[in-house]
Amino acid sequence: MKILIQGGHVIDPQNKIDQKLDVLIENGKIAETGTNLKASGAKVIDAKGKIVSPGLIDIHVHFREPGFEYKEDLQSGLRAAVHGGFTGVCPMPNTSPVIQTQADVEFVVHKSKSFNLACVWPLAAVTRNQEGKNLTEFGELKKGGVVGISDDGHPIQDSNMMRRALEYSKKFDFVLMAHCEDKGLFGHGCMNEGFVSTRLGLHGIPVECESVEVARDIQLADLTKSRLHFCHMSSKKSIDLIREAKKNGSSITCETAPHYFTLTDEAVIPYNTNAKMNPPLRTEEDQKAIRQALKEGVIDVIATDHAPHANAEKEWEFDRAPFGIAGLETSLPLSLKLVEEKVLTMGQLIEKMSVNPAKILKIERGTLSKGAVADVTVFDPEKEWVLTKDVMQSKSHNSPFLGWKLKGKATDVLVAGRLVMENEKIK
Repeated sequence: MKILIQGGHVIDPQNKIDQKLDVLIENGKIAETGTNLKASGAKVIDAKGKIVSPGLIDIHVHFREPGFEYKEDLQSGLRAAVHGGFTGVCPMPNTSPVIQTQADVEFVVHKSKSFNLACVWPLAAVTRNQEGKNLTEFGELKKGGVVGISDDGHPIQDSNMMRRALEYSKKFDFVLMAHCEDKGLFGHGCMNEGFVSTRLGLHGIPVECESVEVARDIQLADLTKSRLHFCHMSSKKSIDLIREAKKNGSSITCETAPHYFTLTDEAVIPYNTNAKMNPPLRTEEDQKAIRQALKEGVIDVIATDHAPHANAEKEWEFDRAPFGIAGLETSLPLSLKLVEEKVLTMGQLIEKMSVNPAKILKIERGTLSKGAVADVTVFDPEKEWVLTKDVMQSKSHNSPFLGWKLKGKATDVLVAGRLVMENEKIK
């Protein structure tokens, strides 16, 4: 099938393209990019006034299947991804059972393919049952199609185990994605430690809970010369450590999520469980540091850490309610705010949401080069809309942005040349 995307503003950072062009897609690949393209029998997508970019990739999502399908399943998660403009996602392994064997991985891959929505590049556990005691079989996982490993949600506390995991991952060219959290400092915390937690009478989580492990893992990455990616960075202290390490040549990358550059811990008032996530929302100083690090390029990726929970679970008392928010469908408009406020250019934003995730995962995506797989996101940066439960494709609605008027919306999404969303309607 031929598809011609006409009249859009094409932004392809890999090829330094930033201009009004047409994009022709044939047989699932980019056939040509140019002006006034014609193609007999092609389906035409009118992209006037819109941005045409390489498909957006979310390097960090939780789809809950198998085991917690009442929160989210692969199909609803992939619908939420496509609705948010994403052509590919990386589900974390903290399911039940944990994704830790070749069979587990193949289950996720094969079931995901049956829905013909976004691509799935699975992540698998670093240690058995994410207990931090015994490594999983990395070679077996590689055969299953794993692109990276993580014990996300269950940080590896033992430094020697983390060292061995980094050494072993290097042999299979995996990126190890680290959730940095010192369990001792975390204690019974449920939000950022500071003025707001004191005012609300809630147990706090100090920023050092994150930054102490960031400092350790930087040194272990340097020791092993392995690829290490820091998940959901939230604090100035952590960012300062990463900035310095990168200056010194450490082979590390990192991500943040839209809630960390959009909200502060004041969003928790009054006991708003939809503003409860881990790591927690921090202070205005931390928020400013995250935004500055995005501007400087210290932060490589914007990921969602999409973490849906059943609505009833988020109605529990604040200290009992689970951590996490649904983020796939709000990521693009919240991130576009950075462009509007001149923190990032549009090209830099697309680098952080498409190009850099592909590079970190070492997958052949993130470009509109001739012959490349035609994963394409078309979005209207000026489209205003309101986030409501009825709009969301996710099973869960645990978002602190419910009721917000947002600006920017994906309208058309193509995955390997298949039109999976057209005019905001999922096929």
